[in-house]
Amino acid sequence: QVQLVESGGRLVQAGGSLRLSCAASGRTFNSYALCWFRQGPGKEREFVAGIRRIGTNTAYADSVKGRFTISRDNAENTVYLQMNSLKPEDTAVYYCAATSRYLVAIVRRMGDYDYWGQGTQVTVSS
Repeated sequence: QVQLVESGGRLVQAGGSLRLSCAASGRTFNSYALCWFRQGPGKEREFVAGIRRIGTNTAYADSVKGRFTISRDNAENTVYLQMNSLKPEDTAVYYCAATSRYLVAIVRRMGDYDYWGQGTQVTVSS
C-alpha cells in the first residue's frame, strides 16, 4: 500500500509556471506507475500525464502536451508535474494517483488507479 501527498498548488498568472510534487510513503515506490489527474470547476476528473512503472516513458493529454512534464525520482519517492505556459483552463484540483497493476502500460482510466492523494489546488488567473 502507498500513501500519496500532493503539494505545490497555488494561484499563478497565465503564462507562468508551477511544479507540483507528490510524495509517496512506503518502500516499494518503484513498483507503481504514477499519474496526475485534474478536476476543474464543474468538470469531470481527467487524465493529465502518466509515467510508467519501469523506465521513463510518459504520456500526456493533448491539452497539456508540450507544456507539462511528468517525472519521477525513485530515490526520493516523489513524482513531479512541471507545468509551463499555464492557461486559465488549467485551473483545477490536481490529483496524484498510483497503480501497481501494469508493468509497462500507462493507463488513463481513473478506475485503473488504486491509490489517490487528496489533491492540490491550481488556479491560473487571466
